[in-house]
Amino acid sequence: MKAAVIVFPGSNCDRDVKVALEASSGETPAMVWHGDGDLPNCDLIVLPGGFSYGDYLRSGAMAATSPIMRAVVAAARRGTRLLAICNGFQIAAEAGLLPGVLMPNASLKFVCKDVLLRVESENSPFTRNYTPGEVVRMPIAHCDGNYFAEAEELDALEENGLVAFRYCDADGALSDGANPNGSARNIAGIFSKERTILGMMPHPERLADARLGGIDGKAMFDGLLTALA
Repeated sequence: MKAAVIVFPGSNCDRDVKVALEASSGETPAMVWHGDGDLPNCDLIVLPGGFSYGDYLRSGAMAATSPIMRAVVAAARRGTRLLAICNGFQIAAEAGLLPGVLMPNASLKFVCKDVLLRVESENSPFTRNYTPGEVVRMPIAHCDGNYFAEAEELDALEENGLVAFRYCDADGALSDGANPNGSARNIAGIFSKERTILGMMPHPERLADARLGGIDGKAMFDGLLTALA
């Protein structure tokens, strides 16, 4: 599996993703600078977490117009798999690759903690190693993670099985108390219509090694290797 991680000014999870990809695939991904105009040939693109361009203007908005994003958008629309994590999710939404927007957390505070997620679908290269209804743990670290979309868009996501993860409690139940940012319908991650793009606020790369306290995120990278090998 050939992967490319996009690096923006302010990215801070690009190396975490690099380590997780190397651990699962045994190959070093290309680290592609935001100012580059071309992408290397790859099977997977990752938009990592962080604070691209200092979150000026609006989280992800400036990064979505950077030179490399023209190539990223073109590749994603051709079917290259794209994993957009946290700030990457914000960028993908701003670039029009995923529906909806990421607004400030309902608390108006930065939230950094582990959360529980209910897996909603295994029907993608990103979630093939999970089981629907399974509860997994992953960290979050964001101020603008409150997912919002119009009711019609939310209904379409539900009807087409495009919700990937929801915030939940230990039993998999959904509640306001289990929702760390106010996201509509407890949504933590969504797929594109073709399920070739996954945008999610939690960080699977931060729990992809037992030495970091857990491996719930590793299943995602292992599944991508199987799907894209």
